[in-house]
Amino acid sequence: MKERWLEVAKDAQEKRAERFRIWREAEQVPFASDAAKASYQEKVDMLIDALQLERKPKRIPVCPSPGFYPVQYGGISFRDAHYDYEKLVAVWEKYYDDFQPDTYNTPGNLVSGKVLELLDYRLYKWAGGGIADDKSFQYIEKEYMKADEYQDFIDDPTGYMINVYFPRIAVALAPLKSFPMIPAQLEMPILSAGLMPFGAPEFHELLLKLAEAGREVNTWMQVLGKANLKIIGKGFPTLYGGFSKAPLDAIGDSMRGTVGVMKDIYKNPDLLLEACEKMIPFMIKTGANSTRNSGNPLVFMPLHKGADSFMSQAQFDKFYWPSFRKVIIGLISEGCVPLLFAEGAYNKRLEAIRDLPKGKVIWWFDQTDMVKARETLGDVACVMGNVPLSLMCTGTPESVREYCRNLIDKVGRNGGYIMSTGAGFEDVKEENVRAMISFCKEYGA
Repeated sequence: MKERWLEVAKDAQEKRAERFRIWREAEQVPFASDAAKASYQEKVDMLIDALQLERKPKRIPVCPSPGFYPVQYGGISFRDAHYDYEKLVAVWEKYYDDFQPDTYNTPGNLVSGKVLELLDYRLYKWAGGGIADDKSFQYIEKEYMKADEYQDFIDDPTGYMINVYFPRIAVALAPLKSFPMIPAQLEMPILSAGLMPFGAPEFHELLLKLAEAGREVNTWMQVLGKANLKIIGKGFPTLYGGFSKAPLDAIGDSMRGTVGVMKDIYKNPDLLLEACEKMIPFMIKTGANSTRNSGNPLVFMPLHKGADSFMSQAQFDKFYWPSFRKVIIGLISEGCVPLLFAEGAYNKRLEAIRDLPKGKVIWWFDQTDMVKARETLGDVACVMGNVPLSLMCTGTPESVREYCRNLIDKVGRNGGYIMSTGAGFEDVKEENVRAMISFCKEYGA
């Protein structure tokens, strides 16, 4: 049997063209005016031209990642951002009205604190849920999947997540430990055993709590959804519409933990590789399905464990890249555009990651040498980044303009480049944000 996801599907180009059409037309968006729609479509065209490498865009798109800065700029606390949905969307809209970047990043990371409380969620702490009101959320890293549970996950990923993983990261989901095995045929001899857990009082309480959490999520989504359409309707296309991860990151970030997965490279290499392979179809479907809902074909993929400082090149070539590349190819085959956010430095990875079809992905670099990245990848992929957050926090407007000028001159003049920060804003200077956006709009033409 031919191994899947090694080559792009034959109909991928048709699928992508249709996704681009949906993104550009944005038929569901109530634009504020004809001029706003024209501005929106012009920005989408610039992004498409930049990523496809077929012609230079009208101007280099300037798409700094706002991170949590709109909360700070708008003068509300992070607790307000998690619990007062109207305040959250108000400050988000203010940021885009005042700074006018080329793309819109939704506030979807600032999840409802009420929902997190209902689930008794333990994977993160947030303002109002364990940390100070003026601080952004923090991940709590542990081995939520034990080393001796790899085979259980490999044998039945869905069953393992429901029965074992979810109860560990959300205390309210503890009754799921007794959820019946899937797939299990409910033939008469096993019907009673399959249904019995649903009659337990704790399971009834769980369903009521999930219903309450679901209603709260719907309230949160309605407020954010309305705000999203309003901001997009002012002429700001979203930077991305979907989300996924590299398989090793999915396992190492929130299941085994950084220390756990690092040990597994040495102690459980075969099981780790098999688990990564199991993750591939889930990561493809997660990304593709989320873009269908949003109408934007770009799939944001934050990359954590593949950086130069984390593993050797031999380990990257064996444990990280093969399964990750399959996810990328799978997403391209679905007509999506993977937006690959390489956190840290990828200077040692550039030759390896050239192995992708031309004009199908965007590499968003944090601390990578951008001139080297352009020289190595420029004929294969659009590159994006890497204005340092340290510069945005401590520099002057003139130093920000000079850094951006250097990037445009050395990396962006021939197209195939999107101006952005190396990561999301936090604690940056207002004048530096304004300097970056205004300068790049003028000089990047």
